[in-house]
Amino acid sequence: MEIKPIAYFRSPFPEKFGIPRQAGLAPALRGRIVFEPEYRSADALRGLDGFDYLWLIWEFSGNRPTSARLAEAVAFQATVRPPRLGGNKRVGVFASRSPFRPNPLGLSSVRIESIDYDAKSPEGKSIGPVINVLGADLMDGTPIYDIKPYIEYADSHPGVRSGFVDTTSWEPLEVIFPESARNTGVDLDALREVLSIDPRPRYQDDPGKEYGMSFGGRQVRFRVEGKTLTVISIE
Repeated sequence: MEIKPIAYFRSPFPEKFGIPRQAGLAPALRGRIVFEPEYRSADALRGLDGFDYLWLIWEFSGNRPTSARLAEAVAFQATVRPPRLGGNKRVGVFASRSPFRPNPLGLSSVRIESIDYDAKSPEGKSIGPVINVLGADLMDGTPIYDIKPYIEYADSHPGVRSGFVDTTSWEPLEVIFPESARNTGVDLDALREVLSIDPRPRYQDDPGKEYGMSFGGRQVRFRVEGKTLTVISIE
């Protein structure tokens, strides 16, 4: 079977660092699904406005090996170290949502914010229809291979077991912005949600270390001490 992208995702994240580790953790985070020219059809989306959520099937394109040697180095690994377990304990790759998989496919449920049938590119070219979504965990430029509507009666299973997720606690960080952040043009509500889920590698906990991430065309610098994340600057 050969598959090719039907669309690409537009996101505030030009790189992997800082992206929420699951969809829905930052519900104010906006993104756009921009179809490839051959799939820009209003008919293809007929009836979609009757749904609140979508399933996206996409590629972990940020993990593509850049050489044959690197591809060999990242060959199949049967176990991975989930961030939820602190990055220290291993579980089976098929018992995790790790991006390092035999086939680098991701699955995310995102909320439909709106459908823009008359969307234009920054250059003024028609690119509609474009689907505006909330809460996605995709990097900018991510290839999307399929879109399916989320159906509550079939896709929701309340009260089920969730493996190691059930036995590991997690609390959001308090996020403090400097006064200057108000004049940067950045969506602070979305950025607050992203930062509150702690973008740092789980094995790092140095209160003196300064971290940086790209978000919405800006560079965000921050430190974490205890349960408080303090934004140093947004440039």
